[in-house]
Amino acid sequence: MPLPPIPDLSPGDIREASWNELRPLFQELVDRPIDGDARFAAWLADWSRLDETVTEAAALATIGYTCDTTDPAKEAAHLRFSGEILPQLEEMEVHLARRLVASGRGQPGMEVSLRQFRTAIEIFREENVPLLTEIENHATRYQKVTGSLTVLWDGEERTLPELQPYLQDPDRAVRERAFRLGCEVYASVRDELAGVFDQLFALRVQVARNAGFADVEAYSFRSNCRFDYTPDDCRRFHEAVETVVVPAVDRLMARRCERLGVASLRPWDVGPDPEGRPPLRPFGAVDELIRTGHTVFQRVAPDFGAQFQTMMGESLLDLDARKGKAPGGYCETLHRRGRPFIFMNAVGVVDDVSTLLHECGHAFHAFEAHAQPLIWQRHPGLEACELASMSMELLAAPYLGKADGGFFEPEDLARARVDHLEDVLITLCHAASVDAFQSWIYTSGAGADAAARDQAWLRVRARFERGIDWSGLDRERVTRWYRQLHIFLYPFYYIEYGIAQIGALQVWRNSLGNQPEAVARYRAALALGNTRSLPEIFRTAGVEFTFDPAVIGELVDLVERELERWLARSGPARA
Repeated sequence: MPLPPIPDLSPGDIREASWNELRPLFQELVDRPIDGDARFAAWLADWSRLDETVTEAAALATIGYTCDTTDPAKEAAHLRFSGEILPQLEEMEVHLARRLVASGRGQPGMEVSLRQFRTAIEIFREENVPLLTEIENHATRYQKVTGSLTVLWDGEERTLPELQPYLQDPDRAVRERAFRLGCEVYASVRDELAGVFDQLFALRVQVARNAGFADVEAYSFRSNCRFDYTPDDCRRFHEAVETVVVPAVDRLMARRCERLGVASLRPWDVGPDPEGRPPLRPFGAVDELIRTGHTVFQRVAPDFGAQFQTMMGESLLDLDARKGKAPGGYCETLHRRGRPFIFMNAVGVVDDVSTLLHECGHAFHAFEAHAQPLIWQRHPGLEACELASMSMELLAAPYLGKADGGFFEPEDLARARVDHLEDVLITLCHAASVDAFQSWIYTSGAGADAAARDQAWLRVRARFERGIDWSGLDRERVTRWYRQLHIFLYPFYYIEYGIAQIGALQVWRNSLGNQPEAVARYRAALALGNTRSLPEIFRTAGVEFTFDPAVIGELVDLVERELERWLARSGPARA
């Protein structure tokens, strides 16, 4: 049965379609005359509509697989889109981009999109299409392996997210046991995951070489359309974090060590309450997380509450942890219907609240940007996307107490705020370490050596994580990078979290003076989608796109001052 015309085509129509069935739809766009304003506008709208439909079908396949990595049919559907259709689509998109660029036409707000199209044309090589398919297949293997990992805890099989509460247990022996179990299960598949990365590394190097780039870093910066900063700027960021942020985190860890009353702070000592109080349990069942989250978002902005209500009503939330789910959390945009989908592994801990706030920042971004008429005008650089998510974590903070409809009693709120503000600084260090590690992998000349990669990770972490005693735990420390799916799936995706955190802290600083105005400016930035450059989007949000150590230092000082204020409210210091 032939597929329906483009305007009537739905993601469901192509759920089982092959590329051979989809190709004629794109070929018609390649061949269609676009002379005259009306023909051009209709062509552009139909192209956007077709992209919306195919990308939503691909997103649904990914969602299905990550929600259940044990289902062979879902795995096959995901691989068909990621391995067969999307690489071929990329080639066809280049043909269409060439027509668009050659036409000399565009639409208002397409300046950034046109620059991205020109970049795609520049770096495209036909010989890379099958290599990109192979990359996707190996990336799926990583998700399959990590999604199946479980441990035995008191005779019961538990997923790794389900270990998280035990890492916060007041009993140090329980924490150490949970920590070692989590590390051990990753160590048991280290060789397999290292083999997966070997394949990914070799393929990515070849893709970069085919496109005429000296290394994967240079290729990734171009393919990710990083027009507003360079690898040298990233190294400036690493240095700024090492100089300004790491000493602040050292102070946090020294204080934690003192409050815990331990001789040295071991990695299993980072999670518990320093006063020995039980871990915070902000919610019971996932339904409570959803209901309370809705109240919080309603307080931030009524429109955000309404958008979250839409997600609740349309089954666009999969938040509970269970065996077979892929690890982590994400927000996926369904472009045809203009809806986001949120995936999480919630187990009832404070981090789950932060994750929901974070992913809902992405979701509200998708809602706000969908007003842009064409798909390419809606999704900006990942730096702006993460600005949306990280800012929401901070903008929602005033409403997290139960007195405001949130999750926490007053003392618990203080504990939660301390945990979050500490995590803000720790995140900057982690972002710098992951980015520096990826840079080493792809530029050092030794990235193909699995043992050398592990040793490089230890060196990088020693640079950015100094306040924790890892003596005798090199094997366990190495497993941390194998857990970081970005390194496997999305090369050089992580500096965005650092850049966005600097922006989000500025949004937060503005909100301390005028919350409604900060939220309004934040929403205005979200609504821009991809119609402006990153510096312009940041300026619209009322913040500066910067790597300046002085600015970072001022923000760190603000965080430390706020930490002192909340620490005074969180309970007495240990005698």
